[in-house]
Amino acid sequence: MNDTQQVMAHFEATCRAHGLKLTHQRMEIYRMLLQSTEHPSAETLHKQLATRLPTLSLDTVYRTLATFEELGLVKRVETMSSQARFEAVIDQHHHFFCDQCGKLIDFHWHLFDSMGLPESLQTVGRIRNKNVVVHGVCDQCLSGEKSRS
Repeated sequence: MNDTQQVMAHFEATCRAHGLKLTHQRMEIYRMLLQSTEHPSAETLHKQLATRLPTLSLDTVYRTLATFEELGLVKRVETMSSQARFEAVIDQHHHFFCDQCGKLIDFHWHLFDSMGLPESLQTVGRIRNKNVVVHGVCDQCLSGEKSRS
């Protein structure tokens, strides 16, 4: 069984364990998200699936992503833009966000992951996760700036 098949098997088992029907729309939304390296927004997913699933509504995509997030099947990547972005890669990692083109790039930072949180956070409440979103300008955008100068 390859990695994609294992992830899909985990997805199906998680849905069944929570009494969530494995509809064609849910399967396609998850599969599209799993195959994407772009961290798409709900709107982007909807546009990508529109030709294959013409009756799929944007509201269904939003509700499905929210359900998947509750079940721990997808992660929401918060950026400073108005649209949340999503990914099916749920292992611990962080993101570089290009402020010019909006590209999100995954990276690992094992030192950060192994560090404890500051003492001041001990009284704040229960921490669900810790991750970093680094903002800047990607190499592709920088090279475009250099060629225009």
